[in-house]
Amino acid sequence: MNPQVTTLGRSTAVAPSTNKVVKNTYMLLSMTLAFAALTAGLSMSMNLPYPGVIITLVGYFGLLFLTTKFRDSGLGLLFVFALTGFMGYTLGPILNAYLALPNGEQVVMMAMGGTAAIFLGLSAYAMTTRKDFSFMGGFLMVGILVAFLAGLGAVFFELPGLSLAVSAMFVLLMSGLILYETSNIIHGGETNYIMATVTLFVSIFNLFTSLLHLLGFASND
Repeated sequence: MNPQVTTLGRSTAVAPSTNKVVKNTYMLLSMTLAFAALTAGLSMSMNLPYPGVIITLVGYFGLLFLTTKFRDSGLGLLFVFALTGFMGYTLGPILNAYLALPNGEQVVMMAMGGTAAIFLGLSAYAMTTRKDFSFMGGFLMVGILVAFLAGLGAVFFELPGLSLAVSAMFVLLMSGLILYETSNIIHGGETNYIMATVTLFVSIFNLFTSLLHLLGFASND
């Protein structure tokens, strides 16, 4: 199992131009998704091994710290691509494992389609209705922390039932995080497009891996 990675933050500054933040966020998000797909493809083609839980967590949180630290400078962009590229690399071995199953291609495609549908649907809902979902912040922070710790427990103690429950929790939590962060952007709660991109990218990544786990289990005899 790939332990889900997390990020949740809210800026208190008022955005001078919400439209500019939205435009920059989704432009950078599309670029990082493409870069992560590239590194995942390279990882798959080279048949690279999964780096393991410890290296994955150290690499993720280390790069996330650097991205946050330099979020207001050009180095922030460099670390965003380093972070998302690293996450793409860790995804490659996982995809290879699923594709090796008899129905692996179908599972991966269903997970990709489900992730795209959920993200686009929730983003469109938040933008068109312009509802304020900031009230979800505290719940999401606690829920993600609990699910993350439970996920680590499932990995280290090899509890497949708990692992499935964690994946189901992350599907719901990441869906809520997409609503929360999109609302945060359009209402001026998040003025830094680098951090907004990281939050949405991590939401998509966790949503995809969680759906992959659930669909893989449901489809595997």
